[in-house]
Amino acid sequence: MKVLSLVLITCIFVVSSFGQDITGQWHGALKIQGVQLPLVFNVTETESGYTATMDSPNQGAFGIPVTSTHFENNVLKISVTNSNITYEGTLGDGELITGTFTQAGKSFPMNLSREEIEEVGANRPQEPKKPFPYRSEDVIFENKQAEILLAGTLTMPEQEGIYPAVVLISGSGPQNRDQELLGHKPFLVLSDYLTRNGIAVLRFDDRGTEASAGDFSSATSVDFATDVASAVQYLQSRPEIDKSKIGLIGHSEGGIIAPMVAADSDDIDFIVLLAGTGIRGDKLLLAQQALIGEASGMSPNQLAENEVLNKKMFEIILKDQSEEEKKEEIKSYLTQVFRNIPKDNLPAGMSEEGYAYAMDSQYMNPWMQYFIKYDPAPILEKVSCPVLAINGEKDLQVPPKENLEAIKAGLEKGGNTNVTTMELPGLNHLFQEAQTGLPNEYEEIEQTFSPKAMEVILEWIQGQVE
Repeated sequence: MKVLSLVLITCIFVVSSFGQDITGQWHGALKIQGVQLPLVFNVTETESGYTATMDSPNQGAFGIPVTSTHFENNVLKISVTNSNITYEGTLGDGELITGTFTQAGKSFPMNLSREEIEEVGANRPQEPKKPFPYRSEDVIFENKQAEILLAGTLTMPEQEGIYPAVVLISGSGPQNRDQELLGHKPFLVLSDYLTRNGIAVLRFDDRGTEASAGDFSSATSVDFATDVASAVQYLQSRPEIDKSKIGLIGHSEGGIIAPMVAADSDDIDFIVLLAGTGIRGDKLLLAQQALIGEASGMSPNQLAENEVLNKKMFEIILKDQSEEEKKEEIKSYLTQVFRNIPKDNLPAGMSEEGYAYAMDSQYMNPWMQYFIKYDPAPILEKVSCPVLAINGEKDLQVPPKENLEAIKAGLEKGGNTNVTTMELPGLNHLFQEAQTGLPNEYEEIEQTFSPKAMEVILEWIQGQVE
């Protein structure tokens, strides 16, 4: 799953340099508390200098836009502003770059080379290993509306029979069928647990990701909902599946998508919302940014400045005006804001106008525009099937109290009386047992999915399908 936060801003330009060839793929690996995270920088030369993208294979994230790429006097400087990432290294003989990776004020040595890094796996004790004590089948199904083929895995109990089933729906960002990120595979662990306990599970690669076709970059939650509806139709075609007992389990943004599908179909018999949202997107992002910022040690002044900036940006996006008018207003506002930022604080080689343009591109992304405007309440009012909504107490991305209350209020307003909400103590956004709840803790935790959370999910589903 990916974080419900602002997407990384667009790579725009660079300052040119002379000397050795820096273009191509550069492989490195961060080593944090014994865990190795491979990273790849893909550097391209243009007429005006260099551009780059970043890959994080363990997170299933490829082509992440880099804000700026600067290479001069054999020193490579890379900046990814919205993730607060910088990399600086010196190119020496033998095509080895010796340098330092910094994020959120924490620095780690990381060298880059042309050769792929041999991955050393993190300890993930919950990850199931073959042979599985159940049937596992790779499948392909069609989203006829979008005219694309989607690829996934269907797991079913070994014994012949007709089984209840669920479709797993991933969070924001391009996710594979295991929802793989930071060395964790939450959907693999969850599907294994449910299937061992008599529930068939279909999980699939998001459109445009791994084996699934389609364009992820131009899609919004509405488009992803049609993919999920197609997955349900596929399950209905399988003789091993009980057509009257098909449900949805959505995590994070998946918790927005599941009610969309359920509200529009009589074929959904229950839904489970894992860290689903109940408040409008702009309000969620403001709360998320404040909680993560405070937990990360930002000062009250920094938090206040960040809130003012983002509130204004969201107000512009929420206006009833054309896309071009919004773009111009955002660029104008950001240009004014960034004139007050010391030049040393801007990414290498970037002007105030260029920075404003990059931020404008980020906020005008189709997914971001839709998410900021989307209010889950009207859709929740139309959901009549049983609903379980759970959040971790330490979730800083989808604050539990206000979202669970809003989900319950929306469902009950529509007359739904079969609603269960739970805040699970000590768990973060990924439903791991956590200390702080901060995203930078996700990878360090060996646990992928709290057994207590999985028990809650299973017991509730069993109560619906008996």
